[in-house]
This record gives sequence, C-alpha cells and structure tokens, in this order.
Amino acid sequence: MKLYLQFIIILLIPSLNYSQNSDFNADPVITNHEVKINGSKIEYSAEAGFQEVFDNKDEAVGALFYTYYQRKANQKNEVENRPLVISFNGGPGSASVWMHLAYTGPRVLKIDEEGFPVQPYGVEENPYSILDVADIVYVNPINTGYSRGYKDEKGNIKKELFFGVQEDVSYLAKWISQFVSQKNRWLSPKYLIGESYGTTRVSGLAHQLQNSHWMYLNGIILVSPTELGIDRNGPVEIANRIPYFTAAAWYHDKLPSQFQNMELEEVLEISENYAINKLTPVLVKGNSITEVEKMEVCQSLEELTGINARVYLQHNLELPYNYFWKELLRNEGFTIGRLDSRYKGIDEKEAGSRPEYNAELSSWLHSFTPAINHYLKNDLKVETPAEYLMFGNVYPWDRTKNNATGKLLRRAMTQNPNLKVLIQSGYFDGATTYFNAKYNMWHIDESGKMKDRFEFKAYKSGHMMYLRREDLKKSNDDVRDFILKSMEEANKSSAKY
Repeated sequence: MKLYLQFIIILLIPSLNYSQNSDFNADPVITNHEVKINGSKIEYSAEAGFQEVFDNKDEAVGALFYTYYQRKANQKNEVENRPLVISFNGGPGSASVWMHLAYTGPRVLKIDEEGFPVQPYGVEENPYSILDVADIVYVNPINTGYSRGYKDEKGNIKKELFFGVQEDVSYLAKWISQFVSQKNRWLSPKYLIGESYGTTRVSGLAHQLQNSHWMYLNGIILVSPTELGIDRNGPVEIANRIPYFTAAAWYHDKLPSQFQNMELEEVLEISENYAINKLTPVLVKGNSITEVEKMEVCQSLEELTGINARVYLQHNLELPYNYFWKELLRNEGFTIGRLDSRYKGIDEKEAGSRPEYNAELSSWLHSFTPAINHYLKNDLKVETPAEYLMFGNVYPWDRTKNNATGKLLRRAMTQNPNLKVLIQSGYFDGATTYFNAKYNMWHIDESGKMKDRFEFKAYKSGHMMYLRREDLKKSNDDVRDFILKSMEEANKSSAKY
C-alpha cells in the first residue's frame, strides 16, 4: 500500500491561481507578539508574506506564502547563532496549517485535552512551543495555503515545475536558499521538519540543499514518516501492520486480559517480536505451511489484534488496513480512524470492507479551518483575496524521479557528519505506522555506521501526535532537546569522521 498521499484528499477543484501582476511583491506584514513558554515570557515578531519562485531562467513562476516567527534578539549576534527551523506539512498538496497551529508554533488550536474540536473555535498560547530556542518559518508549497503558480497567457500554470517528487524538492530547495539569504540566516544552525509526505520532502531537501545549494543542515525531524522509498513489499509489509493493529486494539479494549492489562509499550514489544520472528517467516513460506500452522498463526493474530481468527483465515493471513478499520468495532456500530485510530466514525451500513469516510480528518478540519482563517486575518493582519487551501490540487504528481528519498537522506548524512535525524510517530497512526517508521530507521543506513545519529520517539496518539495535550508537551520537548543536543555536539568538534 503506497502511503505517499497520507495527509490529503486530492480535490479536483479550480487552481485559483494568480497572474504575475498580482500584489505578490507587496511588503510582508510584520506584527509583534509575546507568549509564555515553559514559564518564561518570549517576545517575538511574526512576518507573513510571499516570496516568489523562479525557474532555471530566473523567471518568476509563482509565489509561496510563508509565516516567519523570530524571537526578539537581546544581543547583536543572537540571531546569527539561533537555530532556524523550516517547517513543511505533507500530502503532497497539504498546507502548513497543521504543525503551524497545533505543534511547534506560538499559537495552538482551542481543542480538548485529547485533540477533539470544541467551540468557540480559535487559538490560544502554546506554552510548549520551540520558539524559545529556535526561529521557525512555515512554508506552503504551490497550490496550498495562499501559495499559487503564475498563470501564462492561456491561463495555465507550469505544473511540470512543481508537481512531482523531484520537482517539489528542486524548487523548494531554491526557495529556501533565497529565503535564508534574504533573511541573513546563513550562519544559523538549520533544521528541516516535515510531517507525513513532508518527510519525503525534507529527506530529499537535505540532499538537494547540500548538493545544489551547498547548504549544510544540522538536523532533520521526520514526523509520522512515509516509506521514503524504502522497499518493504510482500511478507515484510504485511507483517509490519501487526504492531499498529495491536496498538489500536489495545486503545479500544479489544485485546485479551493478559495483554489488555499491560502497559501499551509492553504489549507492543510482544507484538513486534511476533511480527519479526514468527509471522514474517510464515508468510515467506506461503501455501507450503500446514493447515495446523495456519490456524495457530490466525489464533495468535486474534490475540494480538482483537480480530477474529476466522477473518485472518478468510484473508489468507493478509488483513488489509481498510478492513481492520471497519472490523475492529463493527459489532459496536463504529469504524475507527485511519490517521488516528482513537477517533470513531459511523457508517450508514455496518457491512462492508472499508469505512465510508475518515473520521479523524473530518474532526480535524472541523477546528483547523476556522482557526487558520481567523488567525491569519485578525492576528497576523494578512489581507488577500485568495482562499486558504487546506488541501490543494497537485494532480498529477510525478513519482518517477528520485522517489527513494530515504537513501538520499542517507547520502546527505554521509556527506555531513553533523547531520542528525529525529523520528516521531504516534502509536495509533494507521497511515504511517510507528513500526514502519522504526523499519525506516533500521534500513536508511543498513551499514549501521550512522545508527547513533538517529533518534526515535513514539507517543500515545496518532498521525498528529501533538493534538493530544500530554503529547504536545512531550513532542515539543523532544524537538527542543534534539536541537539543543545536536548544536552542542556540533560545537564540540569539527565536522569530520
């Protein structure tokens, strides 16, 4: 199952692009604010504006909308030494709104402790933001947020420059280089953070920035990563589903008591061990296993996932994700969410092999959409006739070139001894599962020579683990510690092996 379109629904909507004569060259809007982070007052500026995108002939072909948060400096060289975090969300085709208004920024959604919508909508201070240790810029790729490609005389944009794995990486790397130059941040330690498809994006950007723009990074943060082009088809891919199934079943109290009474991490260790050491070898054998062996496996899977052994037998041991989301709570009349399986949905019919809709995505759009539109207009004073595209049309997306961005990240790490990677995953994410994220970490660098430069953190939530209040604090603390530790290590010695 391809997981690149993790965080969008491709909407076949009008492009809503602008002509080159629009007001993209207007000065950005700068507002001043303060926030209390971990008990300390932080004064900062928020710059919201557009920066143009140029093709290989240095002709403007579009403009990206960005929001740049900068902590007020107390010393002359403080800005030069402060880290700069460049933030992307996923899709492809998703705006930067998700991490902007719910994770690392100085404002977060007004939601309940578990991340569900509440009214009145809006934002509040984020007491855990990383703005105390790093400046942040949130970037919206073409056809997301307010970002648009320029129309030609026929009313079309140059899709071939933007919509593809390599195309996306190429123009964004050039844009980042220009942004860093314009904001005078070349001396700053630099970090990229990406969520979902954004992890494909920033993995490719790490390599592209080094090899085409000679910009060397200190760190990459992969939030709910995709496969990154790392092969896991066949028995491995099927077996890798099981630990996530276990996590979701544990959350909904569907495991037998000997597992349900354990801490989640304890039962997941058992599930991971079974997936690697028992299930994968059985799946490799295919139809050569005996009926007795097959029934034993089905019974074990029932105990580990809450799905009846008969269902696994009917699926020849390969239970699709869609069926799991429909089946786990079928007898209670609910489905569970794909991106966050803590969320429940209601289908018209309990029969069927897949949920009718993504319950978690509907919940998120419920609160994010009014919040970002109100926040940009009223707090950041952004005035534009454009519609803020939560999800934009980026179809067709070209995956034929440099799709294996995980290996490009490995190459960037070999070239740059200072480059470190933090991986963050939610246990209840069924789209980019935590166990596949671990698998990425084990296989990006199969030599093991750089394994001490990877760090993995998991949380008791889903794709956007930061929506749960407890994990908002934990995940930001992990990013903050990652930045400070990697900077400290880089300052201790020269960049060499």
